[in-house]
Parts: sequence; structure tokens; C-alpha cells
Amino acid sequence: MGQVVSNMSMSLDGFIEDSDGGVDQLFEWYTAGPVATESANEDLPWQQSEEDTEHVQRSINAVGALIAGRRLFDTAGGWNGAHPTGLPVFVVTHRVPTTEEWDHPDAPFTFVTGGVAEAIARAKEAAGDKDVVIASPSITQQALDAGLLDVVTVDLVPYLLGSGTPYFEKLASSPVRLDNPVIRPGNRATHLSYRVLR
Repeated sequence: MGQVVSNMSMSLDGFIEDSDGGVDQLFEWYTAGPVATESANEDLPWQQSEEDTEHVQRSINAVGALIAGRRLFDTAGGWNGAHPTGLPVFVVTHRVPTTEEWDHPDAPFTFVTGGVAEAIARAKEAAGDKDVVIASPSITQQALDAGLLDVVTVDLVPYLLGSGTPYFEKLASSPVRLDNPVIRPGNRATHLSYRVLR
């Protein structure tokens, strides 16, 4: 049975974007190597180190669906209807975009207005035996508070941003106890995985 996993690239001081909403430094590791990795979105190519390529491919092969927040969806322009992983994406939102805002009716995107628990349930159904990955700090925090998150993963990048959006800011129930990390070194990122202890 698959797990519910959160994943974000994060600076050493805990931010998943800078104070202007920028992520260039945090995603530098996606293009910091000689190995081209296939992307379902030709506008977002990956060119990584061998270690990072192996890590990303292993991760993608284990995942059956993604969950994103509306802010990420809007910031990424809905990935023009093609997330780089090629996986179905469940977008947690208060409002479904109009046809003028979203012109990709056949894209594997589902807009969920019933909240985080509903999005996780629907994503798990779509993922089958594979994992569901959450790529949003707010949704990660809500999933942790609801006891629905199994694993926290961090692609830790060697930058100190000083300010920005923290990965973990508004946990209603803290501290959250995590297991010892699984550590995978990469180029311009160290990949950390922590099982949530209940």
C-alpha cells in the first residue's frame, strides 16, 4: 500500500521560496548535472547529476499521484497542462478555474474543493498501490495536523535565503516526532526522508 509523502526543495534555513516567491536557487539542483532526464513537459527539462537522476527516477517510479495547492498551480501556470512527472495532479482549491483560466480539459488535473482529506482520499484512489506526494507547505501542515502524512521528504539545498515561505510554519499540533532520516547525497541538494512517528 502506498504512503502519503510530502516533498519540497528547501534552503538550509527552512524556506521553500524566497520573499519574492522565487525558487531559482532551490531548484538549481534540477539542472546542475550532465544527465538529461525525461520530463513530460518539454518546457521544464531536467539535467541532473547521476545521483540526483537516480533519486528522482526512483521517487517518480514509486508515485502514483500528486497533490498541489492552488497557489503553486497558479504560480506554475498549471504547468501548461503537463506536470513534468506526467502524473495525475489533484489541486486543492476553494474555486475551480473557469475555462478561460484553464484551457486543458483533457489534462490529468482534478480540482478538489472539499479540502485536504478529500484530496488525499481521491489521490490515493488514483495512485493505487503507489505513493501520493504533496508539494505544498500549507497542505503538508494540514495533513500532518490531521494525522494523514506518513513521510516528510526534503531536498535540502546549500543556500541561506534569510526570509521567505517556511516549509513548516503553522502546525496546530507540535512537536511532530520523526524517525531518523534516510540520507541520499546529490549535487547541490541532499535528499532527506523522515518517517512520521505516530
